[in-house]
This record gives sequence, C-alpha cells and structure tokens, in this order.
Amino acid sequence: MILRPATRTELPAVLALLADEEKVVDPGSVVVTEAYERAFADIAGDPRNELLVLVDGELVLGCLQATYIPGLGKGGAERALIEAVRIRADRRGGGLGRDLMERAVARARERGCALVQLTSDKRRTDAHRFYASLGFARSHDGFKLPL
Repeated sequence: MILRPATRTELPAVLALLADEEKVVDPGSVVVTEAYERAFADIAGDPRNELLVLVDGELVLGCLQATYIPGLGKGGAERALIEAVRIRADRRGGGLGRDLMERAVARARERGCALVQLTSDKRRTDAHRFYASLGFARSHDGFKLPL
C-alpha cells in the first residue's frame, strides 16, 4: 500500500470515505460540487496542506488531511494538525488505520514538526481508543464557533 497526496480523480473516493464512516459509499454516487473542487485545489496548491490517501492499486482505502502550522511555541517548530481520518468501513480492524497514522506522523517528523495534534468528535469513542493506542494523549478541550 502506498501513502501519497490525493489526485483530483480520487476526490470522489475521498468524499465517499468522509460521507459515512459506518458503510462503504460508492464514489460514483458522490456529487463533487464547486465548493469541493475549490477546496481540493486550495489544499493541493498549498505547501502547508496535504490531502493524503492510502491506496492499494486503484482503490482508495483511507485518507486524512495534514496541515502544517508554523508557530512560535516549541522553539519555532511547525506542528502538524491531522483531520478527516477515515478508513473504508469494510477494511477496518486490519491495521490500515494504524499504518495510515504512523506514516502521517513519520511525514510530520521528517518535515521537522515538533508536535502532531488532532481533534475527534466526542461521539467517536472507538476513534478515541484508537488514537490513545497510538500514543496520543488528551491534553486540551477544544471549542468551535460555527460561522
């Protein structure tokens, strides 16, 4: 399996992963709106963002977005923010999520990041156990303000 930046042709597969984490969604049924096109182009064109896919041949098995944030904390080192982590529903439980996250952390480390952080919906208790098993520790409460 290969971890690499997503291509535009894989956008429907990524959106399918994000659409429903409980079942496999057919990428052919996903409507790629202008907003998704714009967001994908912005991510792909920004050296501080990566939309990564875990692929086996032509099949997209997982995805995540990594954003590299410069800051004055941690001695001026970047931090990596990981979001939108998904593995295909029919492929969970076999170590793909662990592989995806370990590779993403390695990319951040190679880039010189001093920290990897992520958020997870409070309802995703299985995901929380998974992140803890990777060594992530709960350290902050997060807040959101819809605009």
